[in-house]
Amino acid sequence: MQEVDQDQSDLTFTDLDLPDDISEFMNEDYLLGTADVLFDCDSLLNYEEFNNPSDIVVTTELPRPDSHEERQDEPPSRKRRKVPRAQQCTDENTPSRPKRSRRAGKAQTKEPQDEPAVTQSIDTGPEPSLTETEGLSTPPTRILHFHPSIRFITIPDAQGYHVVQTLRFRPPVITPTYILVPAPSTPSKHEMQPLSPEDGAVAPVQMSSSPPGSLSDTASKAMATPVSSPVSPSTEISPCKESPLPQSPTVLDIPHVVKDYIQEAKAHMNQTCQDMEEGLSLTSHYVDVQLSHREIRSGKNTNKCLDKELVIMGDTDRQKSLLGKSQIFERSNGDKSKRYILLLGNAGMGKTTLIRKLCLDWSRDCIPQFDFVFLLDGKALTLTKPTFSLQTLLLNLSAFAPSCMDPEAVYAQILAAPKRVLIIFDGFDELREYEMLLQTQEKDLITSLQKDSRAQTYTVRQLYSAILQRVLLPGCTLLLSTRPRGTANQLLRRADSFLEVCGFTPTDVETYVSQYFTDTALRTSALECLKNCSYLHLLCWNPGLCRLVCLVLEQSKGLEVLPRTLTGLCHQVLCLKMEKDSRSTNVQAEVQTQIPLQSEEETQTQISSNNQRNKNTQTKSRAQGRTRTRSRTRSQRKRGAKEQENKEDEVYREMNSGSREAEERELLSQLSSLAWEGVKTNSSMLPTRRTLCAKLRAFGLRTRLFLSHPLRTRLMVSIGESEGGGREDKDEMGGGGERKENRGRMDMENCDASDDHITLWANPFLQSYLAGVHLSLSRTVSDRTFLQTLPFQSGPKGRRRPQREELELTQRFAVGLLFHNRTELQRLHSYTETSFRDMVVSKQGLVTKHLEGLSYSDLSPAQVLEACHYVYEASFSHGNGSRGSGSTQLVAHLAANLPEVLTFHGVPLNPTDVFTVQNTLEIGGTEGRSFCLDLEDSGIQVSGLRALVGLNNINTYRACIADVITLWEQLEKSSEEGLLQGAVSKLKIHPLKATQVCHVEHLAKLVNIHMHKRLSDSCSQSDSILAEGVPAVKELRKLEFELGPEKGPLGLPMLWELLPGLHNLQHLDLENSKIGDEGAEKLADALASLSSLEILNLSQNCIGNHGVKRLTTTLRDLPKLHCLSLYSNVISDEGAESLAAVLPHMASLTALDVSYNRLTDVGVQSLGASLRNCQKMKTLRMWNQFIPYGVFERLQQQDSRILWH
Repeated sequence: MQEVDQDQSDLTFTDLDLPDDISEFMNEDYLLGTADVLFDCDSLLNYEEFNNPSDIVVTTELPRPDSHEERQDEPPSRKRRKVPRAQQCTDENTPSRPKRSRRAGKAQTKEPQDEPAVTQSIDTGPEPSLTETEGLSTPPTRILHFHPSIRFITIPDAQGYHVVQTLRFRPPVITPTYILVPAPSTPSKHEMQPLSPEDGAVAPVQMSSSPPGSLSDTASKAMATPVSSPVSPSTEISPCKESPLPQSPTVLDIPHVVKDYIQEAKAHMNQTCQDMEEGLSLTSHYVDVQLSHREIRSGKNTNKCLDKELVIMGDTDRQKSLLGKSQIFERSNGDKSKRYILLLGNAGMGKTTLIRKLCLDWSRDCIPQFDFVFLLDGKALTLTKPTFSLQTLLLNLSAFAPSCMDPEAVYAQILAAPKRVLIIFDGFDELREYEMLLQTQEKDLITSLQKDSRAQTYTVRQLYSAILQRVLLPGCTLLLSTRPRGTANQLLRRADSFLEVCGFTPTDVETYVSQYFTDTALRTSALECLKNCSYLHLLCWNPGLCRLVCLVLEQSKGLEVLPRTLTGLCHQVLCLKMEKDSRSTNVQAEVQTQIPLQSEEETQTQISSNNQRNKNTQTKSRAQGRTRTRSRTRSQRKRGAKEQENKEDEVYREMNSGSREAEERELLSQLSSLAWEGVKTNSSMLPTRRTLCAKLRAFGLRTRLFLSHPLRTRLMVSIGESEGGGREDKDEMGGGGERKENRGRMDMENCDASDDHITLWANPFLQSYLAGVHLSLSRTVSDRTFLQTLPFQSGPKGRRRPQREELELTQRFAVGLLFHNRTELQRLHSYTETSFRDMVVSKQGLVTKHLEGLSYSDLSPAQVLEACHYVYEASFSHGNGSRGSGSTQLVAHLAANLPEVLTFHGVPLNPTDVFTVQNTLEIGGTEGRSFCLDLEDSGIQVSGLRALVGLNNINTYRACIADVITLWEQLEKSSEEGLLQGAVSKLKIHPLKATQVCHVEHLAKLVNIHMHKRLSDSCSQSDSILAEGVPAVKELRKLEFELGPEKGPLGLPMLWELLPGLHNLQHLDLENSKIGDEGAEKLADALASLSSLEILNLSQNCIGNHGVKRLTTTLRDLPKLHCLSLYSNVISDEGAESLAAVLPHMASLTALDVSYNRLTDVGVQSLGASLRNCQKMKTLRMWNQFIPYGVFERLQQQDSRILWH
């Protein structure tokens, strides 16, 4: 039998002899007649209170399939517990709750047509499913109310009976009282309650043993015995009485109306989010880009810039950490699920396209872990009126959201299961916008938001902030897209995953071009052009620029030379857009001119025909003759008028061609001014229609320089359902649906916006290009103003201040335009040729003087890289690749003044960056310059590393060791022994600072190559090159192990293995690495091979007496060791005696630091006595708080080499 453990009572029913059939004892007459015997009321009611008053037996009704479960009445002395909102019934057909009886002992009856009532026990086993319950015929049963002290338990091996046990009472009641009642009717077919839903299905709420929140549920929790882990639904439950009962599923069932909404949302999203841009769709043109997982450095900097805190991985490690779309939300290595994800990427890298693809995948059931996906756009922050609640924000304002029939039910499901909700934030241009939203809100506002009152409304900014700060929907998953530059203190503390879009690989570029050009001949021509123009091919690394390159390649047959700079590319794209607009405008004008003439002829013909029909039949022939005469005369007149009008049109076109071009130039001038204003404020949004000229807006939309973004400023929000229900209608994204006037609706308008759309710049590169046009070619920008906008201003703050990406692009375009072919710039200005030439020459002189006045050795690595870009844009801005005198002067000055040690340490280098640096270094080589490159922590691709290392004027280089080894293996595989010889001999790794575990791993691999003198076991072509080992390993003299106490123990095992291979190591710094005594023993073994070691820093490593004793056996044999630091460990007097014993034998030691350990006066006196025998020792630091001041002062008086600190 099953045992019931209650407090310390162990009650079993092994002695209870049950008859085979006790139904005769269970009739109503028998029970009522023997009630006094069964309940022993005199004994039960003698006590004032029960031990466990919450354990009360109640009767519950079997729930109907179309309604939620109802609770029975509680005793009058108890308050009925409130039902959570998520569990309330929303079905209009749900019957009202039956009237409760106020008499505790009176039986409650029901009509036969009502639901059958059963007495619910603590554990009745699995209940019938909905379908089986409907077909179950159960005779109406009268409900018996027992005394509150009685509760039910189940006998597993007697399924037909239940034993009712009274509560435990204090003495003198010792023996419990039982009654037997028949169990509820169950289906004949064996059922089992599902424990783990299949295929993401959710178990229905009716499957649980009792209604959530009911009194029976409370009693069940107190009475049920512990059960083991649930079994699989496919595993059949053993009939053994010891088998544990399965647990009820915790996921609530999703109502049908919510399921319908989810399917409708998926269908709507599948239709509306496929368009990428004009003529392209996600289904046919999307290229699956890779994502890399980024790590954050650990530091104490309070003003953290995200781009500085992100760890820059090498190309080899980056390839290992690549993720696909399906892995964005997955757990890794058993970690907790990702709930706060930051998606990083520069302009044009495809963040928005990736997000749309995720939405499309969700609509196709490829992301099953989420029931709801909401896309919130940063542009909605322009709505500043407090007219939104969380419900209207998600169901009305989010992108791709369809109409909702029952928003209350959908919203209730969102609140009930927030872990099944994904909220995506897109459209934020910089981190500063997120940081402002993450600032702490007022306490009253937070309290109001947490109440979730339907009557209270908020601004979009307040709701965004509450979601990001986890005030609203704290369990949901957040995905935030942004650019990586800027301060991110709040985000660094909150985000648990950092992902970066990697861009296109060469294979991705080929795939994108092949999908873009459906015609085979055009595709072949485009791919051939890309191979011949390496810079354009490298620009395609950025998906946004790859799209612009394809636009130009479409017209490549009409171009004499393809652009070779970013300035030339954007200029060509702008010209193509304007030419297309001009052609469409001319065609539209011709069509509009022909329509009035045709309509006039048709009108006159119709009038003439009607007049003929109205004539009298007697004069028909005469009237027809006159009509023919008039028609011939009128036709001749019209024909002549048309010929005259055509001649006038030709003259008009010739006369107005100049005015049309002038109007176009004026519009471009206004566009460039707006672009510059947007760059200064770091915004892609344009003014509203109230301030934006209608003609300018129309021109921008026609040329697709502008993008019209819809905002739902008019929301139709359901505040109540009419009797017949109804559907909520609202404007759809990208189209205007019908608006229906329904009763019970509230119309909310935002008065801040003049219409339902905002205007944006469609492309960040074209916006920056037009801003550059304004700076370099506008009359309103004086020379002084132009000079102030140039990069690298004088003064330390100006040189070191980081710049935003848009401003850097604008400055690059401004310099490139000044040295661009003037003939191609005629459409961008309205000057005379002489005035335009004078203005350009003047500003060219300002740029040349400014760049030549810079001291490149004082510039940061990022600024040196930007200078290389400016010079490249100026040098190759001409269509034929020729250079003017000004550009030649610039590149020669830059190549001559670059520092010999050229470092790009910590600056991410993309393929175009490598190309411009390579161009500058090649020009420097023609001038006789040679350089030493530092490419560590730059993330340079292996192909770019090969291009730079292969230059003849590169003496040495530093780079990620893993990438270097990969390059060596590629060169060995391709049998390029000359390049391999140079790549091996030029590598330098001294001094080496290991800040990541991967750094130690890479060094261990390099040391292994050095020890074995070959790259791999299979290849032997490099044996002659590596016959003497790796020169860089031989020259490594300083190694700093700076992984810290958290990551240090992970890298120490690899360090102990590689140290014996560093025979020439002189300086080993292992401070704060948590070595301990065990690590000290392994270090002692490794130190035996480091005969050249001079400095050893073991500070803050938890080394105790045992570790010091083991180290001293090796330290005494190091002939060149002159500095040893054991600062801030746990060494006591015993360890001090071990050190004192070997100090006289360490002839080269000149400095020893054992301060802030656990030495007492005994230990310091031992060291002081040993110091007298160390003639070469210069300093001995050993102060700590355990040493008496008088003792230490007396030791200092005896030997001045003893110091405090």
